[in-house]
Amino acid sequence: MTQTENLPAYPTLSPAELRHPDSLKWTLYGEDVIPMWIADMDFPVAPAILSALRERLDHGLGYHQLMGDRTLDRLLRAKLDTHGLKDLPEGGIAMLPGVVPGIYATVAALTQPGEKVLTMTPVYHPFHLSITTLGREVSAVALLDGPDGYRIDWEGLEAAAQDSKLMLLCHPHNPTGRVWTHDELERLRDLVVRHDLSVLSDELHADLCFTEGPFESFAAAEAVRDRTITVTGPCKAFNTAGLGIGAMIGHDAGLVGRVRGAAGGLMGHEGALSVTMWQAALKDGGPWLADTVAYLRGNRDFLTDYLREHLPAVKFHPVESTYLAWLDLRGCPHAGDIQKFLLEEAKVALHDGPTFAPESFKPQTQGFVRLNFATSREILTEALERMRRALDGA
Repeated sequence: MTQTENLPAYPTLSPAELRHPDSLKWTLYGEDVIPMWIADMDFPVAPAILSALRERLDHGLGYHQLMGDRTLDRLLRAKLDTHGLKDLPEGGIAMLPGVVPGIYATVAALTQPGEKVLTMTPVYHPFHLSITTLGREVSAVALLDGPDGYRIDWEGLEAAAQDSKLMLLCHPHNPTGRVWTHDELERLRDLVVRHDLSVLSDELHADLCFTEGPFESFAAAEAVRDRTITVTGPCKAFNTAGLGIGAMIGHDAGLVGRVRGAAGGLMGHEGALSVTMWQAALKDGGPWLADTVAYLRGNRDFLTDYLREHLPAVKFHPVESTYLAWLDLRGCPHAGDIQKFLLEEAKVALHDGPTFAPESFKPQTQGFVRLNFATSREILTEALERMRRALDGA
């Protein structure tokens, strides 16, 4: 196996280009550390987006269409239609400064302090942080680690749903990379209807799927349309996390307004350049995105092969979406402080597993790390080699 095997042509940035003062990812740790933790990509921004931003700057930076940008609304509706979110009403899309504020607003609007909010763990940490910060109780169910990947604990979910008010769903799932299948989504839909749950479906990574066929949104089925808020945005697919923007989507415009209004003036509005960026991504970013997904798929496959050949003690289920790998190093030396060990000995910065679990589940995620493989094949290879040498010498 070589680092160039099956490698599609794709522009990537060097560490010297990436390590600029504004980059949190590349400046948090020392210059001798390869950062593979926070979820942004080491790739140049799509030319179509850069061109649109430059043109927007030439036209000034006054207020944009704060009452609703018709161009963005039209383009976004067309995109959401391909995910099964059809026939959205007027008022069915509300802009956000990012996806995370939408998660917090949903918890605030649809539950009361002390009530339980259902989710599956491990999961993107703002899920459980939004619940606890707002004084609600996390009702978490651990995903089951099977021979073919992570799967839902249906018995546990059924029990936890009985006294919950809201379910927070991560689809595609971060950090395991699962894309829930149609059958799994149907079973989840039956469960939330049976227990009269509201649903927040975070679909931020939907454009980064490696599975065949179109992505299916949770709210694509009529049975759950009016009880579901979907949140999404362009920052993961188009590597624009520095331009915060997102959208809250629902077939019940009243519900969308209620949830968006829960934050009131506590939540800022989307920025003018962010609107321009998302317009350009939806209109002209398709070819760039296709090339990016192809490169990420190659990196995922390279990572899978490398671990099997050189680090067989590391368990990894190849992800179906995202550029985030959930690695199980519990069978390796220093499993009890594996993130710290790899940072100090391998000089590779990864996200520590317990970050992605509520307090009572943190011990179950010790020994796990999340690795961001959205980088050049050369950087990925060097990071894996460093990890191998550190673990072999432990």
